[in-house]
Amino acid sequence: MVEVTATDAPTLAASSRPAQRWLARLAFGTAAAAVLLVLSVAGIRGSINLLVIGAAGMALALAGAWWFLSHRGALRWLAGSLVIVSPLVVAILFGRANLIWVVVAFALLWTAALAAGRRALTAPEIADGPAERETPPPQRPYLIMNPRSGGGKVERFQLVERARGMGAEVALLEGDVDVVELARQAVRDGADLLGVAGGDGTQALVAGIAAEHGLPFMVISAGTRNHFALDLGLDRQNPATCLDALTDGVEVRVDLGLIGDRTFVNNASFGAYAAVVQSPAYRDDKTRTTLDLLPDLLAGQQGPRLRVRAGDVELSGPQAVLVSNNPYGSDDLAGLGRRPRVDGGVLGVLAVTVHGAIEAAGFAQGLRRAKALTVLTATEAIVDADEPAVPVGIDGEAITMPTPVRCSIRPGALRVRVPRHRPGVPPPRPELDWARLRRLALSAGGG
Repeated sequence: MVEVTATDAPTLAASSRPAQRWLARLAFGTAAAAVLLVLSVAGIRGSINLLVIGAAGMALALAGAWWFLSHRGALRWLAGSLVIVSPLVVAILFGRANLIWVVVAFALLWTAALAAGRRALTAPEIADGPAERETPPPQRPYLIMNPRSGGGKVERFQLVERARGMGAEVALLEGDVDVVELARQAVRDGADLLGVAGGDGTQALVAGIAAEHGLPFMVISAGTRNHFALDLGLDRQNPATCLDALTDGVEVRVDLGLIGDRTFVNNASFGAYAAVVQSPAYRDDKTRTTLDLLPDLLAGQQGPRLRVRAGDVELSGPQAVLVSNNPYGSDDLAGLGRRPRVDGGVLGVLAVTVHGAIEAAGFAQGLRRAKALTVLTATEAIVDADEPAVPVGIDGEAITMPTPVRCSIRPGALRVRVPRHRPGVPPPRPELDWARLRRLALSAGGG
C-alpha cells in the first residue's frame, strides 16, 4: 500500500500528554494479556487444535465476505452463509470444550486494547474546524428546494412555508429544470445568499455558482444521505433547523473540489463505484444494483483500464478510484462516512487494486494498510484511461467525461452560512497504528 501522510512519529511523541502515554501502555498490556490467555489455554489444556480452528474460521468468514461481493447466484449466497456459519461453528466447538469463557475474555481484552490504543492516538487538541465569522443576515436569500429529495423531506418538514416565513424566496424543482441557470438568474435578480434543500449533487451545482460570485451558500439537509451537511456539523435528522442560519447564523469558509469545470462538494468516483452509479437501476434500488454489478467490476472484467497520477505517485489498473474534497477519516475506505475537515486545502485519493484473493481478504477486512489500497493526499489528481471517455460519479450523480480527467482543490472557495447552534463535527476517529502506538508507549515524559 502507498500512504502519504503529514503526521510524523517524533511530533506525536513530543506533543503527547502523560495520559496518552499511559493509554498506549495499557493498550499493549491488554493486548499482551489477550495473547497470553490464548497461549496458556493452548499449553495447559492441549487446545491448540481449537485455536487453529478459530483462526481458520476467521479466515473463512473474511474469504466468504469477499466471495459474496465478487460472485453472483448460488455461490454468492453460499459465501454469505459461510460468513454467518463460520463464527457460529467456532463458538459451538469452544463451548463443547468448556472454553467459551476464553472467547469472551479474549474479546473483552482485545476490545479494551483497541479502545485504549485509539484514545491514546487521539490528538491532544482537536481543531474545531473552519473558523466562524460574524456576518449580517442576508436580506434577499434565495433557496432552491427539491420536493422529491430525501423521500419528501421538503414537504414533511414544511421547509417552504418556514423559509418564506423567514423572508426567503423559494424555488421548487419541478419537471426538467436547469438548476445552474436558476441560480444564475437569482444572482442577476439581486440574491445575496443561495441555498439548497436537496441532494449533494444539486448542492454542488449551486455551491459552484455561489463561489463564482462570492456569495454565501446555505445547506439544508433535505437529501437522502446529506454527506456535505454531515461534515459541516449540521442536523441531518431535522432539516428545518438549518433554516436558523437565515436569522442567527455565522459564516465559515470551506474548500471545493473541481473536476473538469464542474464543482463537487464530496467526491468524484471512477471505476467500480462510478459504473454502479451509472446504471439506470441505481436510483430505484442502490443495494441490489451495486451487488449485481460488483462481481465483474472487481474482477476487472468490465470498464476501462484506469491510470491515476496524484503528486509524485502514479498507479496503473486500479478497479476503483475515489477523489474527495479533503480526505475521509482513517476508518472509512469507501467515502461513505465523515471527513474530519473540509478546509484542509487538499484532495483525498483512495485507489483499490485487487490482484488476488489475499489482497481481497485484506481489503474486505477494511484495513487501511491493506496491500490492495492506496491512500494519499494531493492538490491535483489526474485520472486517465485506455478509452476516450469514462463514467464518473460526481456527488452521486452519474455523468460521462472525456479523458484525461483532471481533479483539483479550491481552498476556501466557498462561504457557507450555518446556524450558530448546531450539532457540530465530532473528533475524528484515529487510525490504530501499532508502530506509532509503540513509539508513544516508549516515549519519555513527565508521566
